[in-house]
Amino acid sequence: MSVIVRFAPSPTGKLHVGNVRTALLNYLFVREQGGQFILRIDDTDVERSTKAYEEGIQTDLSWLGMNWDSTFSQSDRFGEYDKAAEKLKTAGLLYPCYETSDELDKQRKLLRVAGKPPVYDRSALELTDDQKAAYEADGRTPHWRFKLSGNAVKWTDMVRGEQSIEMSSLSDPVLIRGDGSYLYTLPSVVDDIDAKITHVIRGEDHVTNSGAQIEIFRALSEHLPNFAHTPLLVGKDGKGLSKRLGSLSIEQLRLDGLEPLAVCSLLGKIGTSDPVEIRESMDQLSSEFSFSKIGRAPARFDEDELLLLNAKLLHDTPYADVKDRLDALGVSGGEDFWNLIRANITKLGDTASWSVMAFAPMAGQIEPEDAEYCALAADSLPDTLDDDSWSKWTAFLKETTGRKGKSLFMPLRLALTGRARGPGMGEMLQVLGAEKAKARLKGRTG
Repeated sequence: MSVIVRFAPSPTGKLHVGNVRTALLNYLFVREQGGQFILRIDDTDVERSTKAYEEGIQTDLSWLGMNWDSTFSQSDRFGEYDKAAEKLKTAGLLYPCYETSDELDKQRKLLRVAGKPPVYDRSALELTDDQKAAYEADGRTPHWRFKLSGNAVKWTDMVRGEQSIEMSSLSDPVLIRGDGSYLYTLPSVVDDIDAKITHVIRGEDHVTNSGAQIEIFRALSEHLPNFAHTPLLVGKDGKGLSKRLGSLSIEQLRLDGLEPLAVCSLLGKIGTSDPVEIRESMDQLSSEFSFSKIGRAPARFDEDELLLLNAKLLHDTPYADVKDRLDALGVSGGEDFWNLIRANITKLGDTASWSVMAFAPMAGQIEPEDAEYCALAADSLPDTLDDDSWSKWTAFLKETTGRKGKSLFMPLRLALTGRARGPGMGEMLQVLGAEKAKARLKGRTG
């Protein structure tokens, strides 16, 4: 059987780490299986869906390396949903209801007061044609509910194991609103049937929905996909991410200078039994993927962990892989400079400030009490520098001034680079050159 999965975002907002993790799990599974990855644009909400958001979704997925094999939009398939709705109506499984939102809310409150579950009472099934006509004469248009069987729906979930949902505990789901627009449920089932989706991989907040959808699948077709419901993503504090999704959009991570493989390595491994470490490629992530590795606890997304992974990725990245991007950032120095500074950056954009420090004119950072020492250092620095210059120079300064440790080295580092931390000063001194180094040590622009 050829494996076919789909990622189905709504173009009503930006992709964030939560729904991208769902996309990634679909992608890794299907690539490991050699199947097809479909991008389905769930744009039945025509008022809120925009082309800009749709293009943003595609840009984000492409940046992350999740290329799709085919794509389609639900807004092009309303005719197919109409046919499915008519089939369900003919079978007596889709029925009109005329209650207002206030009436339904009152009904639920009364049930709760009586200690009963707030399940819809199916009173609409008792309406006569005359009563329906009277409602419509009053200006009410029906919403349409799918009639659940009342039996237990069971399936073997690829993450959660054996699942059973009692349909008698659920209200018949509304499939069509009073204005005639479709909710998510029916179009999703129709598309999964027509696209021959073999595996539906999504968050565990859809478990109950799956019970109802399985009954709709069975009412419309013999096709029924496998299901995998994964734990939801939470912050490192265990709380939901909903209030911080703006800062955790994929677009923002990209603009912030994160590496796509760092994002995928984190999202692909948190919540699993594998160590959270940088992988060499998406192919490696795919080859390691297994539903059996996914735990039942919520997956914790930690932005600090992402930054550490991003830094580790850059520290091991050869110059050839970043040359064009460094050129675009205006970073000078070539391969030697990259090899010197890469262990000191978290994001590639950090290289720009190091390049400015090394190659642009700037004044040294000298504390008043260190001015005389730095001037002596400038006068004793040789005009020609080599690999041994730093050690010989600082040995001379130590012997001459009696300084040692931090008091010996830190004033030199601050005067030459303006930073308390950074690459080895032996190499950095040679990058700066004697003329520039002497100027900075004397507090001048160099």
